[in-house]
Amino acid sequence: MASLWRCSVGILIRPARLDEASVLTDLALRSKAYWGYDAQFLESCREELTLRAGELSVRRATVAEQDGGIVGFTTLEGDPPQGVLGMMFVDPDAIGKGIGRLLFQHAVATAPTLGFTQFTIDADPNAEPFYEAMGAVPVGVVPSGSIPGRTLTQLLRSIPG
Repeated sequence: MASLWRCSVGILIRPARLDEASVLTDLALRSKAYWGYDAQFLESCREELTLRAGELSVRRATVAEQDGGIVGFTTLEGDPPQGVLGMMFVDPDAIGKGIGRLLFQHAVATAPTLGFTQFTIDADPNAEPFYEAMGAVPVGVVPSGSIPGRTLTQLLRSIPG
């Protein structure tokens, strides 16, 4: 997802840089905490929400930048034709301000250039309504990668061809 998008609301969407891995990890944990999860839950999620510099290009990490700071990011993972929106997090101060919508729209617009015809999303329950509003449909449940016994709704977003 190497394209740059400059949006009218002052948001630049661009590929993540190697030196931003720890910033993105911190943002993911703060964004997850926004939904009221306790410290033990967040610690259980830490490994799954950790991004390493060497993974950023393979996971196709893209950031939303505003006024020089990162306000959100996504990863578009997998091998064509089936992708995975592996991570999508927005800074708590920016939730509800359209950043997630811009990031999602960027993923949808970029996916065909990577050979994807669809992608799945293993959604946190708090994010399910957002993904459904963005055109994703529930297709099943999958086990959480962090919390034993917890399941997540898996959604599918087809990419217009």
